[in-house]
Amino acid sequence: MPILRRAVLLGFASGAVLLAALPAAAQEFITVASTTSTENSGLFAHILPVFEDKTGIEVRIVAQGTGQALETGRRGDADVVFVHARAQEEQFVTEGYGVQRFDVMYNDFVLVGPSDDPAAVREAAAAADALAAIAEAEAPFASRGDDSGTHVAEMALWAAAGVEAEGEWYLSTGSGMGATLNTAAQVPAYALTDRGTWLSFENRGPLEIVFEGDEVLFNPYGVILVSPERHQHVKAEAGQAFIDWLLSEAGQEAIASFTINGEQLFFPNAG
Repeated sequence: MPILRRAVLLGFASGAVLLAALPAAAQEFITVASTTSTENSGLFAHILPVFEDKTGIEVRIVAQGTGQALETGRRGDADVVFVHARAQEEQFVTEGYGVQRFDVMYNDFVLVGPSDDPAAVREAAAAADALAAIAEAEAPFASRGDDSGTHVAEMALWAAAGVEAEGEWYLSTGSGMGATLNTAAQVPAYALTDRGTWLSFENRGPLEIVFEGDEVLFNPYGVILVSPERHQHVKAEAGQAFIDWLLSEAGQEAIASFTINGEQLFFPNAG
């Protein structure tokens, strides 16, 4: 046998032996379409190694705004969606794109802005009043503008305030939470952000929390298996294993244990 051909065959055989020696689970992965807030905050970097060590299932994250993540699920380009816009999530399931929505965790939204607070937002009694004050002062406001869960929450607040958010003061970035906060820090401008991303955000500049605590700022996250009936290639067993782990005591403890500078970013909420 020619030396070159023999070497190729030996290489192929050794590769096959190596693949056969790997556990089946180690070769398995799922795709999870999730929010930029869960990625930017560092949550996945904290919890995924725990899940992967336990199951051998690799989790590949596609970080997008909630609207985009759900659209990724609709196309069948993800096995699981993990997002935070309950009405949109329930519609996703109702339309047959998802199997069932489960509560996983929650945190809240906060309004950040320049420390000198030119719109006197700190004096507001409610979140809608805070946004109304910003609009009245025409103080710069940086919006994600990307149909994310945060953007959906923001638009609901503008509607509650009776404000049509437009004009030179309203800056729609079309970007994720981290990029939008960077814009707000540079201008400086007000912005609505989830607390998790804010706590992990280091480039704060003159920004600080200027309003928080209104119950309308509650921010629940849900997880949904993409329907294998609609998309037969969905890895239903592995995807459900990830969901089951998130809802388990071990998964909830992993979420709760994620802190930055002693502050907890997300709170378990599995029912």
